[in-house]
Amino acid sequence: MVEEIRKKLYALSEEEYKEFNQKLLPGVEHVIGIRIPVLRKLAQEIAKTDCRAYLEEAGEKIRTDSIHEEIMLQGLVIGYGKMDLTERRKYLDEFVPKIGNWAVCDSCVTGFKFMRRDPDYWFDYLKTYRDSREEFQLRFMIVSMMSHFVDAEHIDEILRICDGLHHDGYYAKMGAAWAIQVCCVKFPEQTRKFLENNHMDDFTHNKAIQKIRESYRVSREEKEELNGLKR
Repeated sequence: MVEEIRKKLYALSEEEYKEFNQKLLPGVEHVIGIRIPVLRKLAQEIAKTDCRAYLEEAGEKIRTDSIHEEIMLQGLVIGYGKMDLTERRKYLDEFVPKIGNWAVCDSCVTGFKFMRRDPDYWFDYLKTYRDSREEFQLRFMIVSMMSHFVDAEHIDEILRICDGLHHDGYYAKMGAAWAIQVCCVKFPEQTRKFLENNHMDDFTHNKAIQKIRESYRVSREEKEELNGLKR
C-alpha cells in the first residue's frame, strides 16, 4: 500500500512548488513539492478507508530518509484516523522519531485535535519527551502543548517545561519561543512573571520577547515594557 501511495504522491507533485518549498526547508532532502491542502485531502481519504493497513505498513517502510511529503502524510493520517488511545500512541511512537524538520512537525501536530478529547492522557504522553536530546522530538512536544494545551490547567506547567528546555538546536529553541508567545497572548500576567525570572538561555528568552512584540494581540505599551526585559 505504501508503494501505491508513493506513486500518488509523485503524481501530485509540482516542480515549481518543490523549488519554493526547498527554500523554506534548507538542508532537507527528498522534497517532491506537494501543497499542504493536497496532502491533507489525501490523508483524509486514507483515514476513511485503509487507515490501519496504511499505518502498519508505514511504520515499517517509511524511514527518516524517505520522501519528505511521505513522512508528513504518515503524521497527518495519524491525526485524522479513528482509533483508540493505545493504537494512536503506538503509531505516534513510530512516527515521532522520523520528524526531521519543522514543517513535518508543525503541519502534523497543529492538527492533532484528538489530544483535546483526552487531555490528561496526551499531556502526560507529551511529557515523556521532556528529557529527549533530539531537537525535533522536543519541538514536537512543545508545539503540541502550544497548539492544544495553553489553558488555565496547563499554563504553569508549560512555562516550567519551557524553562527547563535546554537544547542547542535552533528549532527546539524557536518552538519554545513560539509557545511562550502564545502563552503571553492568553495568560499575560503569568507569562510576564515568567519572563522576569527564568532559566532559559538568552537566545530563547530574547526570541520569545521578539515574537510577543510581533503579535498584533499585544498592546504597544506591553511591548515596550517587555522590551525592557531583553538580555
